[in-house]
Amino acid sequence: MEWSSVVNLKKSFFSEKEQTLAVFGNLNASTFLYSSGVHALRITNDHGNIVMLPYQGQQIWSCSFLGRDLTMKSIFSQPVATREFLETYGGFLLHCGAAASMGVPSERDNHPLHGELPNAPYQDAYIKIGQDEIGRFMGLGGRYHHMVACSHNYLAEPSIKVYEDSTIIHSSMEITNLKKTDMELMYLMHVNFRPVDGSRLVYSAHCQPEDVKVHMDIPSEMGLTPAAERLADFIKQLTENPGLHDVLETDQIYDPEIVFTIKYKADEKGNSYSLQIHPDGYASYLSHRPSEFKYGLRWISRTRAEDALGLALPSTAEHKGYLAEKEKGNIEIIPPGGKAVFNVKAGLLKPPEVEDISKRISKILSL
Repeated sequence: MEWSSVVNLKKSFFSEKEQTLAVFGNLNASTFLYSSGVHALRITNDHGNIVMLPYQGQQIWSCSFLGRDLTMKSIFSQPVATREFLETYGGFLLHCGAAASMGVPSERDNHPLHGELPNAPYQDAYIKIGQDEIGRFMGLGGRYHHMVACSHNYLAEPSIKVYEDSTIIHSSMEITNLKKTDMELMYLMHVNFRPVDGSRLVYSAHCQPEDVKVHMDIPSEMGLTPAAERLADFIKQLTENPGLHDVLETDQIYDPEIVFTIKYKADEKGNSYSLQIHPDGYASYLSHRPSEFKYGLRWISRTRAEDALGLALPSTAEHKGYLAEKEKGNIEIIPPGGKAVFNVKAGLLKPPEVEDISKRISKILSL
């Protein structure tokens, strides 16, 4: 039997001292305030917990299961109350887009980095408690109404679910066009795992230059330096043999970053899979549906300040900004009153589960 109920959140529920708000089976929801003033909701089960920001982008700020911190390393020990992407960047999952503004803006673009959604101020937030075909769950949902006179009018409604006996997070985003005209859309779900040295990347795509494209991006601020030359040389090697990046080694150069575009294949249920298999057999895991996301991007950054593996960033476009993606035909359209829905599963797999998903990947690639 499926059912669910909603507890509407109020900012008065949050204080510097963490306090339990709801309990359901072995699921616990608690609220607190970071010293920065950002509101946080923690959902815990017997395997770990995630911390979300109900009023700031509905980000998953941190994710930890089975004693492993899955979240990228960054310079931020806590979120900062800001709309600026890079002034509080370090969360596990961020929604990016959506009003035809996602990715890195070029000099010709006028949109912010990754759009308005990452730190959007949500007007409504709620805890959802229920049971479905998977089991008992607790989650976070909310509504962000984005309005700009004469241009934008849409509703963003994300949902995050944590199940009672699971280390996998179910995340979705629904965008509704409230205009009486077409809405241009770009959307990316930015999931940032922590890289594990010696791990293997296994995913449902053929690792060949035709299916794994390496972007030749050398930041201009690096100039003609030895560091820029080393990065360019490594990118050239990856272009010729993308399989070089399928094992994370300490001597690889991802400073400041390298981005890939991957042509994912799906199984008979429409799902694609990505694994970072740790040396001990556990794995960081992400599954998305290529029917919902035209692209699977991969972003790796391993510097003194950041250590991040965007194992798969499901996206409707590449990351070059609005005008470049429009020229490629990568802007999607939502008709008046229409909706676009995106679903992603991410988290940690135990060794037996890793073996099962690896077999699914092998089957996909054998077809």
